[in-house]
Amino acid sequence: MSKESEEHRRGPQYKQAKRQGYRARSAFKLFDIQKKFNIFKRAYYILDIGSTPGSWLQVAKKFAMENLNKYNDKYYHRNHFKIMGVDIKKVSPIEGIQIVQADATTPEFQNKIKEFFQDKLDLILSDASIAKSGNKFSDNIRQTNLCFDILTLAKFLKYKGIFVIKTFQGQDFEKFFKVMKNRFLYVHSYKPKASKKGTNEMYIIAEKKKKITSWTQEFPQN
Repeated sequence: MSKESEEHRRGPQYKQAKRQGYRARSAFKLFDIQKKFNIFKRAYYILDIGSTPGSWLQVAKKFAMENLNKYNDKYYHRNHFKIMGVDIKKVSPIEGIQIVQADATTPEFQNKIKEFFQDKLDLILSDASIAKSGNKFSDNIRQTNLCFDILTLAKFLKYKGIFVIKTFQGQDFEKFFKVMKNRFLYVHSYKPKASKKGTNEMYIIAEKKKKITSWTQEFPQN
């Protein structure tokens, strides 16, 4: 185990997560985002990208189950939920959740989304990250490229659906943020309180899709 992993496991948030039954401290980042933006309101059909080790899936299931009774009214409501998690790494099973080991950026995975949900999604979450090389310049470019690939999946969102994605602060952040503003009516950037100190991660929360012809986006060169 690396020195960084050992320090991570000694941290108070890691221990708190374990006490509360969550697989990782990253669960608290999602709770922070929920508290700030209420992203799980009436969310029943949820896709989680970059799911390992599964803590965001656990949080998503908690809120989806609560929504079954909380929003049982004349407005948008479902009597069931569907949650899918995807990661290139293996994720241990969670009851009631469909977990797929695959590359989320491939056409084959898009077919799996269609087959499983058979309807538009309420919420897409992405905590996916590249394997950092230590070179902040190249890591930022690679993460931004990954974000553009994941953004194509927003075509599966309903009009009022919410899209949450992890980015890196750096020279390409503004380019991606600008594209998000061109594609959604409401776009916010947010760094959860539970993020590690010194990390350059930043989350973008977007709501209400604009009408566009294609969700495939070339990486801006200028």
